[in-house]
Amino acid sequence: MQQTHIWPGIVDAFCEALGLDEEEVTPEALVIDELGAESLDFLDIAFRLERTFKIKIPRGEIQRAAEEETGEAFESEGKLTETGAIALKKALPEADQSKIVAGYPVRDIPRLFTIQTFANLVSRQLAQRVAA
Repeated sequence: MQQTHIWPGIVDAFCEALGLDEEEVTPEALVIDELGAESLDFLDIAFRLERTFKIKIPRGEIQRAAEEETGEAFESEGKLTETGAIALKKALPEADQSKIVAGYPVRDIPRLFTIQTFANLVSRQLAQRVAA
């Protein structure tokens, strides 16, 4: 689901942070595995999006939302539990759902992030600002 009103700002942030051409920035592109982003790039992208849209993107929001959703153990020994996998699927509907299974390493959750993940984060923050 590409949010047309925010998409140009999303594209600009990714192009500037990762040195990409506009045509490389597609909603389904995996930020780490396909676009080569590293942890510092995530911070740069978040900063650019915050500045562009005048929002604050809470770090770890997706995992925190999934953990709160479970009401039980989200992970055990660094791997998703069954309830953790179900909650993460809800928190990351744009991700490849077939990869989100019990036993998936929690440290690898950012590997599931697509550009659409960031667009969804921006949309949620903008909606919360309007609601406030």
